[in-house]
Amino acid sequence: MTGIIERAAHGRNEHMTFRANMGVGRHGWLRLTPAYGVRLVRDRISHMPSGSIITDPFSGTGTTPLAAAELGHRGQSVDINPFLIWLGTVKTTNYTEDTLLALADAAKSVLDGARAHEEDADLWQPSLFKIEKWWSPGALHALKALRNEIDRFDGQIRDLLEIGLCRSLISCSNAAFNHQSMSFKEASAEQALFVVDDLEQALNTYATEMATIIESARFDLAGTAVVRQGDSRTGLDGLEPADFVLTSPPYVNRMSYIRELRPYMYWLRYLDVASDAGELDWRAIGGTWGTATSKLNTWKPDVGTPVDEAMKVVCEKIAADGGKNGPLLATYVHKYHHDMWLHFQSITKHLKPGGSVSYIVGNSTFYKHEVPAHTWYAVMLRELGYSDVEVETIRKRNSNKALFEYDVTGTKPA
Repeated sequence: MTGIIERAAHGRNEHMTFRANMGVGRHGWLRLTPAYGVRLVRDRISHMPSGSIITDPFSGTGTTPLAAAELGHRGQSVDINPFLIWLGTVKTTNYTEDTLLALADAAKSVLDGARAHEEDADLWQPSLFKIEKWWSPGALHALKALRNEIDRFDGQIRDLLEIGLCRSLISCSNAAFNHQSMSFKEASAEQALFVVDDLEQALNTYATEMATIIESARFDLAGTAVVRQGDSRTGLDGLEPADFVLTSPPYVNRMSYIRELRPYMYWLRYLDVASDAGELDWRAIGGTWGTATSKLNTWKPDVGTPVDEAMKVVCEKIAADGGKNGPLLATYVHKYHHDMWLHFQSITKHLKPGGSVSYIVGNSTFYKHEVPAHTWYAVMLRELGYSDVEVETIRKRNSNKALFEYDVTGTKPA
């Protein structure tokens, strides 16, 4: 296929992933494993004239709007997940010195109040399934006490205190990041013996995290950013027309962003019951967690796409070779690209004539059959009239020898 650029070597290039964000100011505030790196974003927008309008229709942790604002541009993004809208907004806000001084006092007050709670105190905790597998008794008590004290504040102070809570609950958990998605180690029987030590360690962790947040929040952004709720298939009308669209959509690999975010979303009360998570995942492109999976059984397409013929061949192979799950996964692949076709039509209306797009996306495999999302993205962009459509391989992903990450680019005719 024309327009595909292949590099001679495809290393893992971890500077292009979230690993590169750790320690980079606000970009490292919260980890989301599939997120792309700030260096990649900066490389693609650093040459643009100051004040350019840069849109990310899949906001995620807000890397694109934050990087755009840091470089003096107008960053704007939408997401369907209210927690991610909150996170992106907190990360892209300018904070006054008075606010940060008040935050330091508030953090001390939260810690003092948390230490005063007896271990058998009746404190709220999230209805997270098997919560005892995530935190030791001491760490769990500390988090409950911190949550209780944070509830006394509001506004920007509360927002930043909650960022500290999110960072702490992951630092003190049994979370493991040695896979492409977040997983959790089994809690050991020995952990129960160290209730007091775990409690104090969790509180000390919170103190450290808040100091880091206060320091990284001091730097004002040269530009501006807005993160709001919206569906990337239909909800872009309220944004300013963009000079450049830079994004990394969910990959067609059944990774649930809701699953990745559930510890944060439960502790910050964006989720209460598992069915809510499934409903939210169903509304997102590529989501199949919980009830979203069962809904695939009755899903039917609303429109045809330019890749239907190629997609039919792949989906038939997946359905045939996947046993009882094959037909369901074939439907998943179809729905994903159906939804992305709706998105591409929506984003084209939003992009200025002469503006360009950059989609960072990976391919996937089901039962050894490749789903070439990057190739099909390019086909859909060409169908919409984009010129100079190219697909560049940018890195080897570490989960499977057949998986790569690509940059699909194109320009809307002037």
